[in-house]
Amino acid sequence: MITEGSTAPDFTLTDHNGEDVSISQFKGQAIILYFYPKDNTPGCTKEACSFRDDFKVYTEKNTVILGVSKDSVETHKKFIEKQDLPFILLSDPDAQVCELYGVWKEKINFGKRYMGIERTTFHIDPEGTIKKIYKRVKVDGHSAKVLELL
Repeated sequence: MITEGSTAPDFTLTDHNGEDVSISQFKGQAIILYFYPKDNTPGCTKEACSFRDDFKVYTEKNTVILGVSKDSVETHKKFIEKQDLPFILLSDPDAQVCELYGVWKEKINFGKRYMGIERTTFHIDPEGTIKKIYKRVKVDGHSAKVLELL
């Protein structure tokens, strides 16, 4: 189980450009690693756009933003283009990294049970330690809360 103060597990996923990306390649920078359910849905779009709107502040604080969902590389690319997102989106089609980070959970919607991503953000410090975990993220004001700890 991943906890605050533990080392962030490394992984490699494909980004929206078809390139392999590992969190270890960002050593020396803080990372905001956020898991979200689905591209182009209202809550996920609002969350991504709030990170986009604050992107300059993150960059000034030597921080990288990485978004992860099960969406395909192609869907991520379209989402980035449509919303003008300046950060990396990673495709986790088999939910392996979602499981590794403990965000692949059973969900219930209108009495129907299914597996899905629980909206969660991990703040990883420049040394690779998990500084803060934001579970069951509420989209409104989330980026501002994350920025408070940078």
